[in-house]
Formats: sequence, C-alpha cells, structure tokens
Amino acid sequence: MTPPTAQTNLNDTGDGKRKASPSRDGPTEKRPRGDDMDTQRSAAKLKPKARPQGEMTNPKAILVLNHHETEVFVCAFNPVRQSLLVTGSKDAVVNLWDLPEPPLAASPDFAQPPGPPRPLEYFASSDGPDYQGDLTSLHWNTEGTLIAIGSYDSVLRVYTASGELYFSHTQHKDPIFTVRFSKDGKWLLTASLDGTACLWNVETKELNTQYRLHTDCCLDIEWISNTMFASCSADKLVHVMQIGKTKPVKTFAGHTNEINQITSNPSGTRLASCSDDMTSRIWKVDNINISPSRTKHQPVVLIGHNHSVSNICWCPNYPAGTNEIVATSSFDGTARLWDSVTGECLKLFSDHKRPVYALKFHPSGRLLATGSGDGWMHIYDVKAGEMVWSWFAGFDKPGMFEIDWQLGENLDRIALALECRSVVVIDALKVPALQKRLK
Repeated sequence: MTPPTAQTNLNDTGDGKRKASPSRDGPTEKRPRGDDMDTQRSAAKLKPKARPQGEMTNPKAILVLNHHETEVFVCAFNPVRQSLLVTGSKDAVVNLWDLPEPPLAASPDFAQPPGPPRPLEYFASSDGPDYQGDLTSLHWNTEGTLIAIGSYDSVLRVYTASGELYFSHTQHKDPIFTVRFSKDGKWLLTASLDGTACLWNVETKELNTQYRLHTDCCLDIEWISNTMFASCSADKLVHVMQIGKTKPVKTFAGHTNEINQITSNPSGTRLASCSDDMTSRIWKVDNINISPSRTKHQPVVLIGHNHSVSNICWCPNYPAGTNEIVATSSFDGTARLWDSVTGECLKLFSDHKRPVYALKFHPSGRLLATGSGDGWMHIYDVKAGEMVWSWFAGFDKPGMFEIDWQLGENLDRIALALECRSVVVIDALKVPALQKRLK
C-alpha cells in the first residue's frame, strides 16, 4: 500500500526558495565541511590559549583513534552497550568501535586503545568523483540495539549494534540531515533537504507517512512525545505533528531566516529553536489544541548572537525552584546560557576564535562543552559560568564537528569528531579539573 502523503503547495519544479540537491545547486550547508574550514583558516591565524588547569591532565587520558581517512563529522556512544562508539566521516565510512573498559578513577592505570574498528558501511564506490556521501546524523534507539544513519547520498540506513544492516530505503531524493528514533523505539523520523520528513515503522521496516509540509529544505526534526513531533525548515516555520494526522496540529512562525535546529525539553512541554536570523525561540507545546491552525502564541525570544545560531540544547538538570536553562552556540564564535522563561542571557562564553560547531552538556547538567573550527574544546562550569578545562586538536585541520558525552557506572568520557580525520576519546575520570567540578 502506498503510504499516505501529507503536503502543502510545495512546487516540485524547484522554484521559489526550495533547494535542490547539493550535486546540482548546492543548498546552504548547515554542517561544517572541509572546504569551509580552509576558507576560515585563511582569514586568521590560530593562537592557542593556555589551558586552564589542563597541564594537570596526563596525556594518557586522551585516546586518539586514526582509522578514518577523511574528516570525521559525527560520533555517538551506544546508550546501553557502553563500550560501543560509532563514528562517520566525509567519505561515507561508518566505523563501529569496541572500546576497552576504562580503569576506575582511583586506579593509576589508563584506558587502553581499542583494536581496529568494524566498518558498518562504505557507500562510495561506483558513483564517480562527484559522489557525496558525507555522514550527517547518527542516532541510537533507547535500547541500544539499532542505529540510524543519515547521509548526503539520500539513503536511510539502519544497522544493528553488531553491525548488520537492519534495513535501508531510498525514499528521500536529497540529503538526509537528521534521523531520530522515538523514545519507545516504535518509530523513526528522517528530515531531508528534499523538503520532506518521513515517519518509519521500525518493526515492519516500512514508510508510514511522508510529510510534504515545508516549502524549503527540512533541516531538523524532534520528538516531543512518542506520538507527537516537530520539524523545522529553511522556510522559517516549525510544524508540530501528531502521528495519524496529515496536517500540522500547530505551526509556529516568527523566525525571519532558516531554522537550523529544534529540541524539546525533557518534559516535552516546550520546544527550542535556533535560526540564521541570529535568534533562538522557546515555544510552549503543552496543552496544544489538536486542531490544524497557525498559532499566534508569543515565544520567548533569545537575542544576543550576531551571527547564525547553529546549535541549541536544554540543560538536562537544573536546581529545584529555578527556570530551565538552554545553551546556544553560533557562527559568531560564542556560546551562551539563557533563562528559558525570562529570556535573560545568564552567561556569554567568548573564548573561541572561529564558529562554534559542537555543543554538549554533561549528562549531569553541571558542565557544558563547546567545539569550534579553531580546534579547541572548552568545558565550562554551568553554575559558576567559568571555563574549567580545554583541549586543542592541533593546527593542521583543527575543526571540531561533534561532541558526545557518556556517563555510566565508573564511566565518564567524551568523544570528539575531528576535521583532522581522527576520533578522540577522553576519559573525564582522569581529568582532575573536571572531577573537581563533579564531586
């Protein structure tokens, strides 16, 4: 049976603001690429700063993994099988790493490097030198049994934790920018530059619905609950969808340029968005009236950045009796902490010299990590609002594209996806400056 299609008056001929495949016209890139980094490096010289308390860190706490041959764009720890790390690079290689269990924090020993990774998929083969298979998105399901992979080759792929292909599909016609499992694992969402979002039944491996609601590239997608989700687009709109309905239950308008990212707070009551219009917005999504309408709800607007806001995330923990905190990062080289209720900027971090591409809270919410095109990862104490530790990737291809942070029993480590073709795993239990802030 042909899956139902939800659509507006999307003009499939490619007029207006609808963006074509990068192999044709090249849509605005929301993720850093190697040629972008070369241009940025020519603009200024990298001048590394002193690392705050960094000299106390034994270099053995930092593992550098070198089995990728091109820039590494994405990385994701398995949420259950904590030894598993998946990384993806520009040449369409996806590697599955089995990391040895690190020693206890009190032990004088350090984690050993893993053996060679298992390549999950190699996409590029017969499509010629113009083939684009850059990895854009990785997402594990909650059980840690499946990982979804988004790529510039427009093909959705889902693998098992053991590295076997679970299913793949070519429904999208342009690059897939985001893949997201629902928390209950029943559904998978994909967002594509072809302007559509797809809802997949994970058990049957079939397309349930393809939503053609945006009039430009669909840049991100986010679950609000197990039955409700939101999508954002270069058309400046956020649509909130309910499974089983083909029209948005609510549409949020107000951004004046492309919306790069959306994310729901842990309780699913508010949605945060960030945009090329240099602002971020907080939208209420609790008690949404389940009827198609264009809302006049007034969001909380976060104003302060002076360039595109590329990332936004909710602090996973905040003190009782205080308002939830969100963090943003921007191509202006800064990151900020905000009160999500009042819109007040609580702290400005301006230590980077290039665009900030990566932003990640420690699972406790007490630390915030930023990664930039200048090669630095800075880690900040959220409550104190100060930098506590930094790490520099080096002068040659220094860009830092993604950060993942893993916390478990006797386990606290960071994964970095780097432009220099490496993956870095940092044992945070062996970094005294960080552990002082987490005690």
